[in-house]
Amino acid sequence: MSSTLPTRLYGGVTVPNTPLITSALAFSQAHSTPTLHNHMIRSWLLGFLIADKLPHLQSRDREAHSIAALLHDVGLDPTHGIISEDKCFEVDSANAALAFLAQAEEEKEAGAEQYDQHRKQLVWDAIALHASIHIALHKEPEVVATAMGIGADLMGPEEPMFSELLTREEYENVVAAVPRLGIKTEFGEAMCELCRRKPQACVGSVAERWGERYVEGFKPRTVLERLEGGIGRLG
Repeated sequence: MSSTLPTRLYGGVTVPNTPLITSALAFSQAHSTPTLHNHMIRSWLLGFLIADKLPHLQSRDREAHSIAALLHDVGLDPTHGIISEDKCFEVDSANAALAFLAQAEEEKEAGAEQYDQHRKQLVWDAIALHASIHIALHKEPEVVATAMGIGADLMGPEEPMFSELLTREEYENVVAAVPRLGIKTEFGEAMCELCRRKPQACVGSVAERWGERYVEGFKPRTVLERLEGGIGRLG
């Protein structure tokens, strides 16, 4: 199914071109800042550049990979009701992607009816695990490809994990087409805001490291304190 999708060139990268991907691009733009939206697009493009060079990722569901990459950070936007009060941003983003697919199916958007539970789970897992790349690399091809593209955008082509899969020229071509717009600064600010807003949800999340370094008074409860407070029980 995925290998026969129509394609287009975007930033010099061949990517699928379907109504659902077009809708995901619009959803991403509507539920993120221009900087984060561009980051999600670059993560999509870089993920395709990398994954298309790896034999074991050739069979991936390219539309599911696209949707996951394009929506992986929508849980960072506080202005559109996606951020929950008690979940990490990775889970908020993954849940938002499922809501996007459900709405597309309800509106009978072309292709949405083909998302059974398995394909929805692939999208959810790819988003929820994208910041835990050491886990994501052991999951399905769609999850691997999503995490690799996101990591490449944030760490660059010289990072050892990507240095043999992504050239500086390829990377710069993508950045020229989809500018960075200060992503490192804005991403750090978003992480700090999450730590101020819901510190407990940041425990174990990539956001926690920003809270520990930059947010005054950031002190989530320890595991023992959480257990004693009734969040989980031993025995």
